[in-house]
Amino acid sequence: MGVYLRKRLALAIITLFILIVVIFFLSVIVPGDTSRILAPRGTDAQLEAVRVRIGFYDPWYTKFGRLLKDIVTFDFGESYATQNPVRGEVLPAAGRSAILMIAALVVFVPLSIAGGLLAARRQDSRFDRLVVTLGLASASIPDFVTAVILQYLLGTKLGWFEPIARAPEGSSIGTILFRLALPVLTILFVYFGYIARIARAGAISAFNSDYVRTAYMKGLSNSKVMKRHVLRNALQPTVAVIGTQIGFLMGGLVALEFVFGYRGIGSVILPAAQKFDPPVLQASIILIAVVFMVATLLADILIAWMNPRSQLGAEQ
Repeated sequence: MGVYLRKRLALAIITLFILIVVIFFLSVIVPGDTSRILAPRGTDAQLEAVRVRIGFYDPWYTKFGRLLKDIVTFDFGESYATQNPVRGEVLPAAGRSAILMIAALVVFVPLSIAGGLLAARRQDSRFDRLVVTLGLASASIPDFVTAVILQYLLGTKLGWFEPIARAPEGSSIGTILFRLALPVLTILFVYFGYIARIARAGAISAFNSDYVRTAYMKGLSNSKVMKRHVLRNALQPTVAVIGTQIGFLMGGLVALEFVFGYRGIGSVILPAAQKFDPPVLQASIILIAVVFMVATLLADILIAWMNPRSQLGAEQ
């Protein structure tokens, strides 16, 4: 297990470094004069002074070294557009996105897995067909369309939930979570069928395996067969998919945040991209990448624990 963990961690670090290199060169080759953001109405002399101050003429290796230093200290200086510290803009927004991500995971992961396992146990039943149909329907509808529909029906028309997810400053935890109800319901609708279908497929494969049939022949009860033999084998693909989706939940819900007025990391990335604000873009994307790497690494560790045979390839 130790060899496997070291190799997975090394691979994650290498992948993160490659991503940092790609982000750096994209920010270098994309056309745009950031000095005009800092001094939009400045004279040529003022613009030249700004370019010198931000290191516009520095060689690429100097800029790359500065980026690595910024990553280690997580101090990307000031935003070119707002003149505010980048850390002060990115970290609070990332914290709000993390709250939404965790709330969504707590709701849709157990419900989706339970639905998939129950559908597999009752294969070809009405519930099974409902899960499959719901999975296809939810996958074909964009998340922002679902968000608008739920916001109108449950928020504006029926008044069951607050249509705006942003809670006032100083609100209690209960108020914050209640405000997140509609975004979480949207994510639940988008992911329930998808995750449930993967869990269903894994459970059906496990139920049809020889070791499960042997367990039943030995007289084990359904609950013991499920705990000892089905769950560990059926949920490995589900765990892998959930691990990869955490990165999207952290930084890919820009449209959903816009619909519900939620100031997550997407509300920072979009303006930074529109105004070509490299420090904010780099800090936000690298932070999301770190979350994604950690999530996939934890998913790999959990899969290795569930199925020790998956470690063999890494330890050879």
